[in-house]
Order: sequence, then structure tokens, then C-alpha cells
Amino acid sequence: MWRREGRVIPARWAQYYLGNAPSLVWLLVANVFAVLVGIQYYVATMPGVSTFLWPFYVDSPVAVFLMALSIATLLPFIGRPLDAVPRTRVLAYLHTLAFVWLVKMGLWTFVALNLGFTAYFPAVWAYFGIILTHLGFVAEAYLIPHYGATTRGALAAALVLSVGNDILDYGFGLHPPLRYEPTLVLVVSTVILSLLSVALAGLALDRLPGQNGK
Repeated sequence: MWRREGRVIPARWAQYYLGNAPSLVWLLVANVFAVLVGIQYYVATMPGVSTFLWPFYVDSPVAVFLMALSIATLLPFIGRPLDAVPRTRVLAYLHTLAFVWLVKMGLWTFVALNLGFTAYFPAVWAYFGIILTHLGFVAEAYLIPHYGATTRGALAAALVLSVGNDILDYGFGLHPPLRYEPTLVLVVSTVILSLLSVALAGLALDRLPGQNGK
């Protein structure tokens, strides 16, 4: 496995927040709380969405839930340097999906709300609050490269799932609730964000060596 240099978040910050029990637990609790808040918001908007389809509809809560699972894998290694945390192929899929979903949903929210600017601005929470909290997804995603890795298989799976989710969102009306009807520009932007998020994961995450070079 080879390690990347120039990570966005300094290693000492990542070690402090992820390597100490109090800060790691608080970060985990904050993510779980954010999942519950997000689900509560979606529940109020999804009376016509089947319960079985919720995982495909509640995109932002799914992103934060994946991050909660990702950082929960660090609990057995509290106190150890992040570079010493074991990296496995199974965990590579989890960490890659968490990174991709966080980055995609963070950027998607920024794009979606600005494409429908007049429907949200100048409401303080509906515009500024939602954008700032969702851009926080992107910042949190960049903690993952300090302890997680990826593989070509994990990146391919993330791409297939992300684009597949886009098809469900706009082909079957399962996109996150908006105050306006999705436009072609938003649909194209979403697919581009899927590609971009996977590309950023490939750039940010260490690559695990695999059998036959995969």
C-alpha cells in the first residue's frame, strides 16, 4: 500500500479528533444525532414514499450514517496513531462509500440550492444553514484519508451505486425534497458530482494493493 501526501486536513488535527476517546465519541454522537435530525426532516416530506425506498431517498442521512459507521471502526484503536490502524479490503468499501456520499451530498446541496436560489434565499436556515451544514460533510469526508484506504473495486462500486442512485432520484422521483422542480441542469450536475466525488476519493485515499493489481 502506498500513502498519499498533502492531505487536506493536517494529520495532527485528524489524530486529535479521531485518536482520542472523548473527541471520537463526541464526533460519533454528533453524526448519529445528525442522522436522526435528517431523517426527521425527510419523514415530514415523504408521505408518498414507500418505507422500503427510504434508503434511496434519504440521501444526506445515508451519507452521515456511512460516516458514523466509518469512524466507529476506529473505536477499538483509540490511542493508536491513525497510520497504524489496520486497513482491509472490506473496510475500503465502507470508507470509500462514506467519502463519496459525503462529498457528493455536500456539494449537491450547494448546487441545488443555488440553482433554486430564489426559492430559498434569504431565509437564514433554509439557505445559509443548510448549505453550511452540508459543506461540513465535505470537510468531514477528508478525515477519512487519515485512516481509510480504497481499491479499484471499491471505487468502481461507489461509481455504480452513485450513478444508480441518480437514476432512481430523477427517473423515479426519489431525489431529496426541493422547493422547485428539478431541471435538466440539476440532473446533469448531479451525475457530474457522482463522477467528481469518486474521482476525489481516488485522489484522496491511499490505495490498497490487490490481487492481480486490482
